[in-house]
Amino acid sequence: MKTVIIVQARMTSTRLPGKVLKEVLGKPLLEYQIERLRRVNLADDIVIATTINETDLPIVQLCEKLNIAYFRGSEEDVLSRYYYAAVQYQADAVVRITSDCPIIDPRLVDEVIALYRNNYPQFDYVSNVGKRTFPRGMDTEVFLFQALQEAHREATLPEDREHVTPFIRRNTGRYKAANLRYPEDQSAHRWTVDTPEDFALIEKIIVALADCRPEFTLEDCLRLLRENPEWSSINEAIKQKES
Repeated sequence: MKTVIIVQARMTSTRLPGKVLKEVLGKPLLEYQIERLRRVNLADDIVIATTINETDLPIVQLCEKLNIAYFRGSEEDVLSRYYYAAVQYQADAVVRITSDCPIIDPRLVDEVIALYRNNYPQFDYVSNVGKRTFPRGMDTEVFLFQALQEAHREATLPEDREHVTPFIRRNTGRYKAANLRYPEDQSAHRWTVDTPEDFALIEKIIVALADCRPEFTLEDCLRLLRENPEWSSINEAIKQKES
């Protein structure tokens, strides 16, 4: 089973344009994420799925610099971008990660992949977002290529095309799903980057941990925020966009 991580990334974010290449300690957020995803043991490939827009050329250039695979497709029809990227890189299972999760824990990604693989073919879709218990920014979805193919062929609603997996998640009678839960509910934490406030928090986390613990984990982040509880207030007022 060839497992391919596909990361959607573009420069034209509405609330924080260029966020994926904003730098912390001289390094773009997307590079931090790629470094972390390279430590995922159960994935065969990592592909950055960006758009054909000229504005996304800097993402392509970073991929070439880091020797990471990339695919360029539709900006608005992200479902088609995922599908054609999966076809090009011959994925049997697709791992969906978004580029606004720069401190995602590779061990967690492995856990979600393992839950999918160890129960194949019982489940078509496995994630840690069905019933959210992990901090936002640790979001990982794994699904069968055939499910992606069927969604691409049949989905017509704009939200299905934009957000990739709603068609699969909504058709519960057709696609069997499983959800990975964290031992404690930590869903109040917001470690995704969509606004300047989000970036300010992530910057603090990376600056605090990147040098002393470059392979820092989810638990390291939780510990850091327990030690600095005021940091969580930086972006606590931010409302998550629908997905």
